[in-house]
Amino acid sequence: MHDSRLAQTARTYDRIAPLYDLIDGIYEHSWKARLRAALFAHAKGRILDVGVGTGCNIPFYPEGSKVVGIDMSERMLDRARERARELGRPMTLRPMNLLSLDFPDGSFDTVSATFVLLCLPDELQEASLRELRRVTRPDGRILLLDYRQSPKAGLRLLRQCLAPWMRWAFAGSFAATTERYLAAAGLATIHRRTFMGDGVSLLVLEPTTRAEASPSAA
Repeated sequence: MHDSRLAQTARTYDRIAPLYDLIDGIYEHSWKARLRAALFAHAKGRILDVGVGTGCNIPFYPEGSKVVGIDMSERMLDRARERARELGRPMTLRPMNLLSLDFPDGSFDTVSATFVLLCLPDELQEASLRELRRVTRPDGRILLLDYRQSPKAGLRLLRQCLAPWMRWAFAGSFAATTERYLAAAGLATIHRRTFMGDGVSLLVLEPTTRAEASPSAA
């Protein structure tokens, strides 16, 4: 079931890849780029950019850092390759499932995921966080930027109206449940900010000594 859900998400992004930057452009220029810059100010060392998409994060990687970007959509990766060339930013780009990363434990100093985990259902949030933690070095950090459920009624109502579009265009949700599973996945929050009426969260996380035992832990 989960494999088919992820495959459908990949197909959604293959379909939208040629138009993604155009559709998302108004958000990118009005507020997303600013938040990406704030997020990557916390990056260090070797970076894994999970769900790299069309490469919107590329301008904000620290100068001189070595970066690997992954995505399930080949067509999104094609766009990221084009952007990396245009910006003169060498990086490795590979197709990969974020729930089964093809890297040894502790491979990266920084692991980032921007507007990615919103595509996963509640039951896969902890598993995804555990996998991000696995490939992060013990003294490394995980950077997350994503939508979250806002406590403000007006914003919640607006997002309820936009939810069908969000699912169709981006296979995602405005109410990602990621933050519920941080402790269970063995992650501690060292920095947290919210934006856009508390509807977007920026998280800087670090691995704790061990993840809490949970029924979903393998």
